[in-house]
Amino acid sequence: MWPAFSLNRPMLWMALSAFSASIWLPGIPLRLAAAVMVALGLLDAWRQVRLEHQRARLGEAALSLSEEGIIITNAANRIQAVNPAFTRITGYTLDEVRGLNASSLSAPRHDKAFFENYWQTLRATGRWEGEIWNRRKQGDEYPEWLRVRVVSDESGRIAHHVCLFTDISVHKARERDLQRIGFEDPITGLPNRRRLHDLLASRLRHLRAGESLDMALIDIDGFKEINDGIGVELGDRLLADFGQRLAGYAAGGVVGRLGGDEFMVIRTTTRSDHDNWIKGLQSHLGQPFEIDRHSLRLGVTIGSCRSPEDGRESSVLFQRLESALYSAKRNGRNHSQRFRPALDVQDSPQLGLLNDLRNALAVGGQLELYYQPQYRLEDDRLAGLEALLRWRHPRDGMISPGDFIPLAERHGLMATLGDWVIDQALAQMAHWQRMNMPEATVWINISAMQLFQGDLETALASGLARHRVPARLLGLELTESVLLDERAGDIAPRLEKLRRQGHGIAIDDFGTGYSSLGYLKHLPVDKLKLDRAFIHALPDDRADAAIVCAVLAMARGLELEVIAEGVETEAQRDFLLAQGCAQVQGFFYARPQPAGYLEAQWREQTSAGFSAQGKWVAEAPA
Repeated sequence: MWPAFSLNRPMLWMALSAFSASIWLPGIPLRLAAAVMVALGLLDAWRQVRLEHQRARLGEAALSLSEEGIIITNAANRIQAVNPAFTRITGYTLDEVRGLNASSLSAPRHDKAFFENYWQTLRATGRWEGEIWNRRKQGDEYPEWLRVRVVSDESGRIAHHVCLFTDISVHKARERDLQRIGFEDPITGLPNRRRLHDLLASRLRHLRAGESLDMALIDIDGFKEINDGIGVELGDRLLADFGQRLAGYAAGGVVGRLGGDEFMVIRTTTRSDHDNWIKGLQSHLGQPFEIDRHSLRLGVTIGSCRSPEDGRESSVLFQRLESALYSAKRNGRNHSQRFRPALDVQDSPQLGLLNDLRNALAVGGQLELYYQPQYRLEDDRLAGLEALLRWRHPRDGMISPGDFIPLAERHGLMATLGDWVIDQALAQMAHWQRMNMPEATVWINISAMQLFQGDLETALASGLARHRVPARLLGLELTESVLLDERAGDIAPRLEKLRRQGHGIAIDDFGTGYSSLGYLKHLPVDKLKLDRAFIHALPDDRADAAIVCAVLAMARGLELEVIAEGVETEAQRDFLLAQGCAQVQGFFYARPQPAGYLEAQWREQTSAGFSAQGKWVAEAPA
């Protein structure tokens, strides 16, 4: 297309005037001067033409480089020009579409109302943008993102439309893949948990009179051991085959995988044969699976329920299915358990207690530390304090650690709970230092979860630095099971590093765990805490007496301190003193008490003239 040419050039008009006047000018000099003016004007015009051509070439080059398809139409929406990207996307060349109405390229997916809205918006605002479906030369349809803008002439009338579009079929395919991933289990191709919720809700909504829903939650027994034995790849194949067998048994129903080795089956039925259906399901799944020359017979544990008898909402039914399955697991494996209201009553308090514990950690003000003194038997002087976690529930009062500690371990809260104990104990020790109270080591309990879920070393280091407490005043108590837990890895180097930093290391509840004495030679341990189970019947029980004497003799040989827990009588104390036990802890001396009580008793005994390192906490009430 020839570029637009402007006559608004002074030099050009001067050249035209000189050319017209040259006929009438007298003398050669004047005519030569007019000829020079004409030449300059022609040169200026030629330069303008070259510039216009250059701009046109640059514009065409820019359009050819664009990844977006471009269409230029006239006021009647007939195609005048396209760029190479248009041909690459649609397959049409300019010669094939020149003069065609651009709307003829659209796919027949849009109704009349769509195009009426399109033209109304374009005329009112001068632009339109949105998703539209077009058709390629080969006939296949594709989605594109289209932007249209009106180009008007000097009088304001529409002269052209400029359309830019991008093929978004790849993005739409990616969206479909993401949606599939969001609703489909990648290993089995079955609906996942999220999709199962939707399908169950849909079936509940469309349940007709006389119809019921049978539901089963299925767990493969010992799948971890199977997976370890045959490998992850074959384990995934087994899950896929398991899902296919389930789908074959529940034809017309819904089968999905919730995750791990848990599957769910839903069927709509008019029969009251729930128990027989579950038995048939268990028998069907008990047939051998052939996996790469492995013939495997699987045991399955099933929790089941039925709607509307056991509930009418998907969330409630899911919860009750899980309650039934967990109850079946608690009572053994390879059998089924149908939901009953007693299971809901049993499990709901645990769920509520877990939620309350999360709130207590988030909000604060409910958890506190009690401290039980430890004494040296030779002079009854204070040797240390054990920090014990307590939970003062705003509604239920004091919650036993035996109730909430296992709950925290099962639900991943022990690392957070342990970090809170560390920080609270160090803050209390810093407060006691400011009060000039007697210096004593405070011992805190460390769980296995803190060692392999949390960052124990960082929590200790940051807490010591923040509260300015020496590491030697904070001791760490670990049970035998923690020391031998493989999930924590090789614990010896970590304990050795903590010990070099100044922390004392004690083994709590000694004698009741795995009783593997080999670790005493290799682990950096300072103290053994003799469990109260061996102290309770002293000195009359000969077996307990023999065990205590043997532990004390072994500790002396290994140069370890021993502290006896649960000392409640004078006879127990006297026996331990006679056998050479260095330290004791128990109700005979003091019960665990809040920090405020210990501070008040220390002030009272200090004002009465007791030694600062004496028995200032030995008189706690029973």
